[in-house]
Amino acid sequence: MSSVFTKIINGEFPGRFVWADEHCVGFLSINPLGPGHTLVVPRAEIDQWVDADAELTAHLTQVARTIGLAVREIWSPPRVGLMVAGFEVPHLHVHVFPAWDMRAFDFATAAAQVDADEQDGHAAALRSALRAAGHGDHVPD
Repeated sequence: MSSVFTKIINGEFPGRFVWADEHCVGFLSINPLGPGHTLVVPRAEIDQWVDADAELTAHLTQVARTIGLAVREIWSPPRVGLMVAGFEVPHLHVHVFPAWDMRAFDFATAAAQVDADEQDGHAAALRSALRAAGHGDHVPD
């Protein structure tokens, strides 16, 4: 059975995409830890990060870094968080989010609901920053 992330990747469920390449996608979290909280998800249905091969893991990390640089540019947090948790959806995903303190790493503080217009604005800002950084080939419209 395909995961909810596969359904988002395939367009069966909506997603606010900021990145897409042959190996992975990046889309905004529906329960963000902060503005621009992006999930970097491989197209392949891999449950845990330790099950991914080294090449895919390196690629996911590079994409997460690229998105993290955009997060830092837009929101200017003291840190950009990176986390692999994986209990909520059995499909490997890397969380990239702005962090102003250690509470930003606590999923209990994640937004239960989001404003659609605000999320659209965050996605547009990330796409714009990624294009400006030279990654337009991987930024969906």
